[in-house]
Amino acid sequence: MAFLRLLLAQLRCLLRDKGAVLLLLGAPLLYGFFYPWFYATEVVQRVPVALVVQDSSALSRQLLRFAQASPRIDPQLVTADEGQARQALLRGEVMGYALIPSDFKRDLLRARNLTVPVYANGAYPLASKQVQYGFAEAFGTVSAGVELRRLQAGGQSALQASASRAPLQLQPLALFNPTEGYGSFVVSAVAILILQQTLLMGGALFVGTLREQGHAGGGVRLWLARLLALCLPGWLAGLFYMGWVFIWQGYPHGANPLGALAMLAVFVPAVAGCAALIGWALADRERALQVLLFTSLPLVFVAGFTWPAEGLPPALQWLRWLAPSTAGIQASLRLNQMGASVAQVAPLLAWLGVLALGSWAAVLWLGRGSNER
Repeated sequence: MAFLRLLLAQLRCLLRDKGAVLLLLGAPLLYGFFYPWFYATEVVQRVPVALVVQDSSALSRQLLRFAQASPRIDPQLVTADEGQARQALLRGEVMGYALIPSDFKRDLLRARNLTVPVYANGAYPLASKQVQYGFAEAFGTVSAGVELRRLQAGGQSALQASASRAPLQLQPLALFNPTEGYGSFVVSAVAILILQQTLLMGGALFVGTLREQGHAGGGVRLWLARLLALCLPGWLAGLFYMGWVFIWQGYPHGANPLGALAMLAVFVPAVAGCAALIGWALADRERALQVLLFTSLPLVFVAGFTWPAEGLPPALQWLRWLAPSTAGIQASLRLNQMGASVAQVAPLLAWLGVLALGSWAAVLWLGRGSNER
């Protein structure tokens, strides 16, 4: 009972700090509503493109019609001048173009290997993907029709020609992101980083204030109460994202809910302990925000979901594990989206436990040895 009263007293102390409350409770709430809004479209469609047609055959016109019918691309410029299409791409009027070379039909009828080059703006990966997929699907459909007619002209029936061209029927299916949407991909991972950064900044601000005012002492029991007080808003924010935001936005979720809860159970204490250590080290209310505010973007790129970890410098491949978000994002995606068992992510959960125990032990040792009150 005495420790419960101590915990409630620290919660009241935390709630009286308006800046910390804004970061710990207000920021996750606002991010939960507004961050997914930017990715509500999920899939990019009708990307403006150009088509360079240097062949005047009926087959080229058929390629154009199929490109116009594609939901991925929207041919807005049809020209015989590749330079004009390239300039439109450089001005940003189109996101890519395809080149149908001269004598395209003649070479095709002679059964020569033909290549239709497709150029896309690589600075916009989502649009570039749609440009390449759109042209590939449109031209692939026309190519399939030509090949079927050639096989039938060689004496095969329609069914035989279809089987000869595609002996294996391939139907691609995205297992863990059925819509192949960008929001389902990025928000599910970034949500864990949001939880970390808001808790890091709020916790570091709270502890930094205690240090700044000379109230950072008090012994082990008091610091245990402070750390648990920091964990409570983190757990609530985590439940809010996994239990409501993902459902509301239609993101993949709930594959292993008990495992996701186990991840939150160790992830939040690890972040709270790191926040307390940072606040203690900086010993300044504003400096904690100044230091942590600009760490979010680097942590996104080293987390391993937007950029392959194998492509990072060796030093970063090791240092990135000091951030709880690295293991937290990987464990969350596997548990909440992919349905992995707890045993399959046990190394990630164990590392989060090590971070939590190590940071809490350091904070308790510092708090016990301090003469501040």
